[in-house]
Amino acid sequence: MKIPRSSRLLSKAFTLVEMTIVILVILTLTSVGFISSKKMTDWKLGRAAAESLRSVWSAQRMYLADNPTATVSALTNADLIPYLPNNVAAIPTITSLAGTSLTILVNRIPPVVNAGSGIPYDPSPNTTDLLWDVGQP
Repeated sequence: MKIPRSSRLLSKAFTLVEMTIVILVILTLTSVGFISSKKMTDWKLGRAAAESLRSVWSAQRMYLADNPTATVSALTNADLIPYLPNNVAAIPTITSLAGTSLTILVNRIPPVVNAGSGIPYDPSPNTTDLLWDVGQP
């Protein structure tokens, strides 16, 4: 039995419903990818902040071990720079989630990220997640 030519052409084509479903699946996967990449970027910024805070905290401890009469409140950036790893020339800065550059307050133990006027910056809801925090129990 021979199939009519018009039936053969219709059986090889995609329907509008099938194409719509494929497009929706692609859009869903793309949106999930964008959301995941934003969270990954935030995590990377937090991880970099934690590493910077740990290096300053380590420098604080080494400085205070070499200078037992020094007080934490009197510490300055110039005091700690020689104790930072890799012979860096300045205290590291940190990039906030909004993209602004933040400084580290070195006259506190553990050091904190300065959000302005000495207010600690921590965008994470958890104070012990070890991303924007250092020295927490």
